[in-house]
Amino acid sequence: MVNETSSGKTLRIVFAGTPEFARQHLQALLESDKTIVGVYTQPDRAAGRGKKTRPPPVKQCAVENHLPVFQPASLKSVDAQSELKSLNADVMVVVAYGLLLPVAILETPRLGCINVHASLLPRWRGAAPIERSIAAGDRETGVTIMQMDAGLDTGPMLCQRSCPINEETTGDSLRQELARLGSEALLATLDQLGQGTQCCQIQDDSLSCYAAKLGREEAWIDWSQPAATIARKIRAFCSANVASSWLAGERIKIWMAAATDAAHPSPAGTIIAANKTGIEVACGSGRLLLTRLQLPGGKPLAAAAILNGRHALFAPGSRFCDAQA
Repeated sequence: MVNETSSGKTLRIVFAGTPEFARQHLQALLESDKTIVGVYTQPDRAAGRGKKTRPPPVKQCAVENHLPVFQPASLKSVDAQSELKSLNADVMVVVAYGLLLPVAILETPRLGCINVHASLLPRWRGAAPIERSIAAGDRETGVTIMQMDAGLDTGPMLCQRSCPINEETTGDSLRQELARLGSEALLATLDQLGQGTQCCQIQDDSLSCYAAKLGREEAWIDWSQPAATIARKIRAFCSANVASSWLAGERIKIWMAAATDAAHPSPAGTIIAANKTGIEVACGSGRLLLTRLQLPGGKPLAAAAILNGRHALFAPGSRFCDAQA
């Protein structure tokens, strides 16, 4: 369906985003026949073990679909702002772009800039709402389409879609679900903008909280915490900042685990049992069953597969710690 403005003209869209989450939204726009006049994404950067320069997922999608691509290091310069103005866009769609949009950019498109944010605003404003919502034990999250203003995720809300968080939800699985919901909400919002039928809701700042960017130091597990708290962290940080702990001088990454309330007298971090069901570890309260791990230089594997080759490393009585011995 072609998006029409109230005057009957096709809505001209500029898209700005960088990672895979943003690419999925761009793909949804392409599949819905929206008119995209330009794509902004961050500059190519070195990534992976070989540190080869790679284009971001959004750029790859744009190039494959023959869309003009712009990769300024900043949008603060007069040249960058003039370049955007020359596209004569009606609206700019921003999804995990990663660059600050100055007021001059926000005011350039006729209908301003709208953002797909991966939380139910005003909860979890900031860079890492997906991981923070899981780690905090939230039972629900979602996406918000927001009219951008000069604040950090503070603009009026145009649309929201919600989804549950359960004990099997990981950062990866939630990111996929929110990409689906966000794409649906974005298309609906653009149709409303084009028809002039959109409505907005002002955020209640008193209900806001901040989703800080994940720090590398946060990956380390504090075994003195309750098992349920550690399990949520492991699920939340899955692939984004994989939870880790030291064991006999080796950094072990932990991808999946399940918590139980059963008490154990051993010090926190002590391995209680190791068998085909997993590696059971004592915590500050309760126990944690590690079911998917990664050894240094290896790939993530089921605990049973890890134990086949390194059972002695996980012998009962051995103890995980949050610092290298």
